[in-house]
Amino acid sequence: MQEEAEQLGVHVVPMPFVVDGEECFEGVNLDAERFYARQTAGADVVTSQPSIVDLGKRWAELLEAYDEVIYIPMSSGLSGSCETACQVARHCNGRVHVVDNQRISVTQREAVLDALRWIGEGRTAAETCALLESTKLDASIYLMVDTMAYLHKSGRITPAAAAIGSVLKIKPVLQIQGEKLDAFSVAKSFKAAKRTMVKALSRDVRERFGGVDGVHLYVAHTNRDEDAQAFADEVRAHFGTDDVYVDRLPLSIACHVGPGALGIGCAKKQFA
Repeated sequence: MQEEAEQLGVHVVPMPFVVDGEECFEGVNLDAERFYARQTAGADVVTSQPSIVDLGKRWAELLEAYDEVIYIPMSSGLSGSCETACQVARHCNGRVHVVDNQRISVTQREAVLDALRWIGEGRTAAETCALLESTKLDASIYLMVDTMAYLHKSGRITPAAAAIGSVLKIKPVLQIQGEKLDAFSVAKSFKAAKRTMVKALSRDVRERFGGVDGVHLYVAHTNRDEDAQAFADEVRAHFGTDDVYVDRLPLSIACHVGPGALGIGCAKKQFA
């Protein structure tokens, strides 16, 4: 992620998380392998957000080199970091634009690419932000998790829902539409969960986005690289396109969904 950002000229603000009381940053003082080992072993893992001071310093540095900054945080419905950024931006004399386009992970990345293209075409920061917010619902994600335990621990679902998932040993499938993370379906096996996700996304592509030619497709995962690559091949074959981007979910999201998650998503191609 950081390497691609540097190539694109994008500045990334890392999302902190806390493991057994220690503040961690992905790729700085904790890598993915050690994170998943500690999470699986039962470490106390909670998410955090960039501090107001750190965010203010980062923007002040950027504003010495640029006239304006466009900041695209995680969806406000899934993280408090968006509201924090809005508070800091109020002290930047209108030079920092915080965009809540309700994206996360791979669809958030697509929003950044859209913004870069629009700026490159000569649009102003304000025009670009308006476009990002007007297209915020042009995306869809379905995610299978191995267990509800981590979502329960982070307060994202009720204890009853977590208990049902554990007792029945089912594969829960969740959906992210806009700012909401909701239960979508359950499956009895890994293969069945993949079929459920592909079927659901196929319907969205067909009914919401006008067909596969109008979208970018994604596969995302936590700690299951081989399964993700194999699933991506299945997705390419099903949809008849090579436009399938595969990526690992950041550890700040893995804090909530745990190891073994696998998802599929799409974002509408923007031609504004």
